[in-house]
Amino acid sequence: MKITRDPILIVGAGPVGLTLAWRLSEAGLPVRVFEAEDEIPDQLRASTFHPPTLDMFDASGITQALIDKGRITPTWQIRMHETGEKAEFDLGLLARDTAHPYRLQCRQSELSRALAARLPDGTVRFGTEVTAVAQEADGVTLQVADERIRGSLLIGCDGARSLVRKAIGATFEGATYPENTILVTTHFDFEAHLEGLSGVNYIWKPGGTYSLLRLPDLWRVSLHPREDQSAEDALEDASIRAQTREVVPDAGEIDIVEKRIYRVHRRVATRYRKGRMFIAGDAAHLNSPKGGMGMNGGIHDAWCLADLLIAVAGGRDAACLDHYETLRRPIARDDIVAQADANRARMNTTDAGERRAHLRRLQAIAADPDKARAFLLRSSMIEGLRRAEEMA
Repeated sequence: MKITRDPILIVGAGPVGLTLAWRLSEAGLPVRVFEAEDEIPDQLRASTFHPPTLDMFDASGITQALIDKGRITPTWQIRMHETGEKAEFDLGLLARDTAHPYRLQCRQSELSRALAARLPDGTVRFGTEVTAVAQEADGVTLQVADERIRGSLLIGCDGARSLVRKAIGATFEGATYPENTILVTTHFDFEAHLEGLSGVNYIWKPGGTYSLLRLPDLWRVSLHPREDQSAEDALEDASIRAQTREVVPDAGEIDIVEKRIYRVHRRVATRYRKGRMFIAGDAAHLNSPKGGMGMNGGIHDAWCLADLLIAVAGGRDAACLDHYETLRRPIARDDIVAQADANRARMNTTDAGERRAHLRRLQAIAADPDKARAFLLRSSMIEGLRRAEEMA
C-alpha cells in the first residue's frame, strides 16, 4: 500500500484530528479535515494537559500558547472533605523526565484553535457532516451531502459514535458506568473556604465524591446525582447549588457559568485499522475522566500515527503501519482505560475504613520520593509512552 497524491482525509476537528492534520501538513502531506460542527466549540470538555503532551507541542510554540491561556498546576491531591486530610503529589519530582513537570489546566478549545491557525487555509471544512465512508485497494472515499471526496487514507477522529470505527468492523469492548456525572463551571472561590486546595483535587465527602479543578478564571466542579434523584433534577441550578452548600455551607447561590451531564464509559475498540482506514482518540477508546487521560491519550494516538504515516511517505515500508494498533491499543487498554477505571473505583469507595486505607497508602507513596516519582510517571502517562517506545 502506498500513500498516493490524493489527500489524507480526517473525520473530526477536535484536538486529536487537528493534531494529526497539523503534523501531517507540517511534513508536506496534503490533508483535508471534515467537521460536523460549525466552528470549534468552546464547551465544557477536557482541560488537563499532562507533561508528555506539553513536551510534544513544545518546539512548535503551541505549548507556550497553551500556558499563556491556562494555569500551571504543580501539585494535585486526593483528600477527605470532613477533615481536610490529603495525599498531595508534587509533579516537580518529574523534573528529570520532562521539560514540563506539572499539569496544565486549559480548555481543549485553546489547543484546537492553536492547531487550526497553523493549518493551510481551506484544510478544515466546518459544518460538513460525513455520512458514509468506503475504501478500495488504491484509495478511500467519503460522502458529504451530495459530494463524494476521494483520498489516499482516512482517519476517524470522530468520537464515541464513530462512523469510521463501524466502517472498519471494530466493536467497542467494555461497559458504561451506572452513574451520571454533572460538570459545572463557576467563579465561586473554593480556595477561600477549603484550606490547602491544589489546582486539581479529588475529594471524598460523606456518601459520595466530588472534584475541583482550577482554570485561570474558573473552577470546574464534578458532582454526581443523589441516589434518589433523576439526572434531569440533578442538573437543575437549585440542585447544583444545594450540592455545593453540602461541601461549603455558606456558599450561598453560586454563579453557574456552564453545566452539562454525561455518562462515562470504559471501552476500547477491538481494532484500530483496516486497510487504508484508521481510528484515534475517542473513536478508539473511552474512559472515566478521573485522571484527565482521555484527550491526552487521543493526542498520543495522533502523534504515533503521524510518525508512521510520515515515515511511509518518506519511503519506509507501509507494513510499519501495522505497528500503530500494536503500539497504541495496549496502552489504551492497560494504561488509559484501566488506570482511569482504578481511579474511579478508588474514589467511589464509600466505606470509611476503605477510604482511610486508600488515603494512608497514597500518603505513604507521596511521602517517598522514589515511590511518588514512579506513581507520577504512570499517572502522568510518561511510563506508557516509554513502554510504547520500547515496543517500537
